[in-house]
Amino acid sequence: MKGHIVINRELCKGCLLCVEVCPKQVIQVSGQLNRMGYFPACYVEEDIADPSQRQCTACTLCATTCPDIAIEVYRD
Repeated sequence: MKGHIVINRELCKGCLLCVEVCPKQVIQVSGQLNRMGYFPACYVEEDIADPSQRQCTACTLCATTCPDIAIEVYRD
């Protein structure tokens, strides 16, 4: 099963726990600050329109690990 995630960059405080737990390594630190002055996590497959080309499996490890509830997981 494939999926994708949406990270609310304004809620993210850049702890990067999601980066550590992602088995497919599709989350990384952003190069741009959010309004609170943190470098938030970002989903690297955001621009891939075809779900079959994505690596994300919607395992939810990132969302359950996020202390700020900044990640939503969707199954395609």
